[in-house]
Amino acid sequence: MSENKLSFRALQLANEQRTAYGLRYNDFTRYRKHCANRTHRLRSTLKTTHGKGREFKKLPPLSTDSIKDGHLELLLFESERAWAYSQDLVTQSLQPANEDQAGSLRHSATGRFRRAVHWSTQLLSHCQSLYASSYLSAEGLMQITIYTLILNGRFLRYRDNFEDAVIQLSVARHLLDELADRAATSRDQALATVFADEIGPEIRYCAHELGRERAYDVDAIAAELSGKHRGEIVEGCDALILKFRQEGEVAGKGEGRKKLTTLMWEGQPVPVRNPELVDVLLRVQEAEAKITQSREPVRAEGVSDKGRKGKSGSHGSKKGVAAYDAILLALSDAEEVARKLVEAQQNSGSSSTSAAGTRDIHFVHAYIVYQLLSRRIQRDLLLVSALLSSHRPQASAKPKKEHVDARLYPAVVKLLDTVIQGLAQMRNLSIVDESPDLASAVEARLTFTKARRCSYLSQCYVAVKKYAEALSLIQHATIYLRETRSTLSIFSEDPISSGSPAYYPLTSSDLDILESTITQDGLTIKNEWFAYNGGSIDADNKTYKKPLFFDIALNYVQLDMDRLQERAGKASAPVLVPVQAVPAKSRLEEVARPNTPEPQVPARGGLTSLLEGWWGRK
Repeated sequence: MSENKLSFRALQLANEQRTAYGLRYNDFTRYRKHCANRTHRLRSTLKTTHGKGREFKKLPPLSTDSIKDGHLELLLFESERAWAYSQDLVTQSLQPANEDQAGSLRHSATGRFRRAVHWSTQLLSHCQSLYASSYLSAEGLMQITIYTLILNGRFLRYRDNFEDAVIQLSVARHLLDELADRAATSRDQALATVFADEIGPEIRYCAHELGRERAYDVDAIAAELSGKHRGEIVEGCDALILKFRQEGEVAGKGEGRKKLTTLMWEGQPVPVRNPELVDVLLRVQEAEAKITQSREPVRAEGVSDKGRKGKSGSHGSKKGVAAYDAILLALSDAEEVARKLVEAQQNSGSSSTSAAGTRDIHFVHAYIVYQLLSRRIQRDLLLVSALLSSHRPQASAKPKKEHVDARLYPAVVKLLDTVIQGLAQMRNLSIVDESPDLASAVEARLTFTKARRCSYLSQCYVAVKKYAEALSLIQHATIYLRETRSTLSIFSEDPISSGSPAYYPLTSSDLDILESTITQDGLTIKNEWFAYNGGSIDADNKTYKKPLFFDIALNYVQLDMDRLQERAGKASAPVLVPVQAVPAKSRLEEVARPNTPEPQVPARGGLTSLLEGWWGRK
């Protein structure tokens, strides 16, 4: 008989259809039309139409052996269609424009509601006969029983029969708690939790109308009333629960991989009360397991193979960066689902359906956003370390000036910008703002990242010979580093470094290393700036002239190099006595030549010599 068992899950099917076709935003008209189309399609598929035209063809009664999943789905959608129509009519009766027709609309809504209870009761009778013939599992029967009890209890509450309504809803709440406790998968557990949260306010309202003192304690009311009346309301309730537990123990052995681990935040569990969130969070859990597995071989390789440290480290870092794609994609999907749930709750105008004092969907959304930002920051920091390690110069005996790719520092600055953006968004989250230690830890990492960004951005300005801007950035980095030290001194234990995962570890040694790097970079920039144009802001090195001191100092000051060498602790070089070399004579100088006689001036006399003597001529 187990091979012919039907896989009909009433609560799961109803929840999926309601979420996808309008009831997330309380659009009953759209959901009613969807149910009408679905029933017409099922009747055509199952060939259970009532004839063509005006001729009505009565259908033969269904036997247990001929019932399929489609027949049960048809009855469920007929019930959902009638219930959605009744809720739509009630909504129309409350509008001011339909004030004159409010009575007739409420009367029609009551008729449709009664019709929905009729279809659900018919569905329950078929399921009970299938369960007796072992064609249906105990879980399937429990789900349709819960569905019928909820629908009947809501109808009684609508008719102001609060006493019977609270009994029906309390028994349904007890069965839902049993489903949640014994669920084989986390999705089934969340499904039961969703319906339990929906009927919780209705139980509280009925108890308040009945005048109970502790009407707010829904769990106590459900436990009290279900213990008294569950045997009367549900036939063979205890035997059905026992059978369900036995089936759950057998089925739970192979479903361990679909169990979602408990999410913790500050020592308390994070409630996941929606099946859609369970599906995406299971993918997040699988992606985290892959990241953990990818880290272990890299660590083992780094320990065993030290000779090829550079190659293995770069290869491992690339694999580590690629491993974050899956978890970021899964967390993005989870954030989108949680955001839609928050928007649906805000647009519908309803408050949280969870119990008082528990964490609602707003908290879950903030938690998922925090996890998404932390993983994104972790990925970006890993990319920064991979870039810096790939361009790290090899150690050599002779110190040389470091030459790096011009695209390295702009790429690092861009990655640090995304880290700063992520930390700023994280700081504005409500769950971070409510924790003072966590807020201080995020603020410390924000200022530390800004200091790193200023340090690397200064190297970008050094490459284009803008030393004034580079020194200004170095000063800003020093200020940010000082703020980081003061922030870290506030709390004794770092919640991020001690958390799981520690996506951004920060210690005092990291601050010391960055501070020494900033100090060394500042001194190097000052030396390069002075060598470039003498430390002038406006002057270029082309128009820069060496100071006059360097031209005239050595012309007037006798520099005693021996004394300087002696004071420096270095032995002065021995003084070499210069040997005077005899200059060699040329051949022309060896040949003796007679002196050339001076030309004799002829003697002059008379009046001419007298006049020349007056005028200074000779």
